[in-house]
Amino acid sequence: MSIRKLAVITGDHKANDPTKLGAAYGPEDLAAHDAMVAAFESLGRFDLTIYNDHRRLFERLAAQRPDLVVNFCDTGINNRPTRELNLPAWLELHDIPYTGATPQAMVLCFDKQIVRLVAEALGVEVPGEVFLPAGSARSLPDLYPALLKPNAADGSVGITKDAVVRNEAEALAYLAFLDRELPGHDILWQEYLPGPEYGMGLIGNPDAGLTVLPPLEVDFSGLPQGSNPILSFESKVDPASPYWTEIKFRKAAIDAQTLARLEGWAKALFRRFGLQDYGRFDFRCAADGRPKLMECNPNPAWANDGKLAFMAGFADIAYPKMLEMVVDAAIARVES
Repeated sequence: MSIRKLAVITGDHKANDPTKLGAAYGPEDLAAHDAMVAAFESLGRFDLTIYNDHRRLFERLAAQRPDLVVNFCDTGINNRPTRELNLPAWLELHDIPYTGATPQAMVLCFDKQIVRLVAEALGVEVPGEVFLPAGSARSLPDLYPALLKPNAADGSVGITKDAVVRNEAEALAYLAFLDRELPGHDILWQEYLPGPEYGMGLIGNPDAGLTVLPPLEVDFSGLPQGSNPILSFESKVDPASPYWTEIKFRKAAIDAQTLARLEGWAKALFRRFGLQDYGRFDFRCAADGRPKLMECNPNPAWANDGKLAFMAGFADIAYPKMLEMVVDAAIARVES
């Protein structure tokens, strides 16, 4: 199969998006999109069609039938996170190959409690956690400090700078905030981990070979004194926030034993959840220095200023080459 016609599908630039500040694409989002398109064009290998408008998306795909879809629609169809799985599901029904996670993997990884239970069964260390069902009478766990977050959400939605609570008053206030902002959502009451935070990025597929990128560490040292050192919603969307301007990414300095453990866990999770072509796993250390799994990202951020691009840069892999590696992993998988 000769792969030449490439369709790159992102979120809808004109539709409301709850993962953006003000629910709308901003200049930074559009600049990242343009950088991605320019990177693909610089490869000179593909005939590109870019889809950033979801009106009649499926009709246009059916008519044009690309050789491969680059699924960068990490916001879901019409920018609804619960519809992220709809695009790969439709592509499978129409026998159009695509990059990234299957619908099944997206469903599993979207539910954070399921991720935790599967990881724990694999021997991956996880934080202590209590699941608070939506609409139920809540008996507050005696687990402080805690990180409170929605059980199912993308883009750090529901995780603000105040999501770390240290007493009952703070917990009740944040639970009330979540009930207002995300009514009907189940909540996770999770052990807050005060240690370093790491990202592990992988490109490839288990049976054909996985490239493990150098790990990333999140540098919170520039935050104002007293700020909670977390990657909050503000860090993803608000250029005016110190969580955007002062948090940096750097190459992690991890001892060989810990690095081997993280690589082994990442590979096991990649295979168990059925990820394809690329993925990212976030870990954070407890007070005793032991890392625990925080997140499984089946279709991680593809932007040139995202974690995966930083990790590729640590390995001297330029951004266009990183995108090409993802596409080539999908091509090899499709042609095998």
